[in-house]
Formats: sequence, C-alpha cells, structure tokens
Amino acid sequence: MILIVAVYKEEKIWYNKIIMMDTSKRCYTMISGATGGLGRAFADACAGRGALFLTGRSEEKLLRLRQELTEKYPDLKVDTYACDLSDEAAREAMFGYIQKKGYRFNGLMNVAGIDTQKAFIKYTQHKIVQQCRVNFESALSLTHFVLENRADDLEIVTISSLSGVYPMPYFAEYSATKCALTSFFSSLRLEWKKMRVRITVVEPGGIYTRPDICENIKGQGLWGRLSAKKPEYIAKKSLAAVKRNKRLIRPGFWNKFIAVVPRILPLRVRMRFIAARWSKIEKDAF
Repeated sequence: MILIVAVYKEEKIWYNKIIMMDTSKRCYTMISGATGGLGRAFADACAGRGALFLTGRSEEKLLRLRQELTEKYPDLKVDTYACDLSDEAAREAMFGYIQKKGYRFNGLMNVAGIDTQKAFIKYTQHKIVQQCRVNFESALSLTHFVLENRADDLEIVTISSLSGVYPMPYFAEYSATKCALTSFFSSLRLEWKKMRVRITVVEPGGIYTRPDICENIKGQGLWGRLSAKKPEYIAKKSLAAVKRNKRLIRPGFWNKFIAVVPRILPLRVRMRFIAARWSKIEKDAF
C-alpha cells in the first residue's frame, strides 16, 4: 500500500511538471489599446485562440478587463502591462518584461490609436508627435518585437481606417498615419508571405465606442449610420479575414462603396467635399 502511494505521488509530480511545461510554452495574442471599445471586442473575440497579453495606458482598466475576461472564461490565461506606446523607453520596458516571461506570440492585434480631429494649426507640438508615435511608430515597434518572438504560426491584424483612403483636410494627420499603416503592412505581408505569417489591414468607417464618437456618428446623419459598425462586428470580420490571409478589408458594403466609387471624381473635388464636411467637427478626447 505504501509503495502504491509513493508511485502515485511520483506520477502526480511528473504530471504536474508536464502541465507546467505546457503552460510556459503557451502562445499569446498581444492586443494594443486593449481597454478601448474595439480593443475589448478583440480581447473577447480572441479568448478562444489561447492566452492573451493586453496592453493599454491605464493599469486600473487593464486589471478590470482581465478580471472580466477570466470570470467569463475561467481557463483563459491573461497577462497585462500598462504602457504608454508613444514612449520608446516604456515600450522597451514592456518588451523586457515579456522576454523575462519567455512568451511567444501567435497573434498581434494593432488596435491602439489616437483619433484627434481638428485643423492642423490647432495642434500642439506634443500632439503632433504623440499621434504619429501611437498611430504609426508603435504599431511598427510592436510588430517587429512580435516577429522576433513569434510562434510557428502568426496572425497580425492592424486597424487602419477608411479615413486613410483619401487625404482628409481637418483630419490630415490622422488620415496620413492611417494611410501609412495600410502601405507598410501591405508591403510587410509580402516579405513574410512564405514564412507562415498572415497579415491583414482593416479599414473600418466609424465604430460605436466612446460616447463622444457615438455622438459624432449620430451628427453625421445617414452617412454616418451607413458607415458605422459595432466593435464586435469589426473584430469578428478582422479575425475571419486574417485567417483567410486577406491583405485588406473594409467591413460593410457602404464603406467598400465610398472607398472605391468616388475615385471617378478628381481628387480636388473629393477633398473639397471632405473639407466642407469635416471642418465643422473637432475631436480631441485622447
């Protein structure tokens, strides 16, 4: 009887060691901007893919989100790290934390962004730099790090915007950074095409997230309602697209329409229409 117990204990210890080894090798999906409306939708949609690594500016919001997710998905492993993505030193500190943990990634959702919208002359020098760094620089930085620490298969989704399809007066910097994202990740996709890395760029229209954004969509009338989608819809469509290795998607028929059909008009005509529409709206909630 004593011998049987001893063997059982040894087998149990061996079994626990195997479980611990498997846990340490678990693949993560990193989600930037995780505490925003779209980031939270991606966190929920990615819960079935494996473990999650969530980053955002607020540690309090991240911890609250982690608690919500683990209550909803008891077996889900979630780690968080509060990081100002506009700060290179802060990003490096986060990368160091991840490397110490030994995490490998099978997914990256570049969701973080700043949607400041106003005449360029009303920006401060800080706002100019901050928006470029969060919208463009940080996405490239996170992507480079994840590629260096990838699992055997990797899916990358980057949230660009329909605003990046055309130059947009009074939304000029945001539009330029989103256009740059589409260009960069379209190029990167071909660099990694043969290495089991799938990359998709998403160009959504309006998304029902913060209250001020919802009010802004409402203020645009029929145009805004036709373009806008719920964050859960965007996350679902994005994950389905990267699974199929689509280069670019524009969720919603109306968004596909306005991205392509107006091209029959000269660019100056399109830009005058955009300027007349967007000069009446200011947004600086970040």
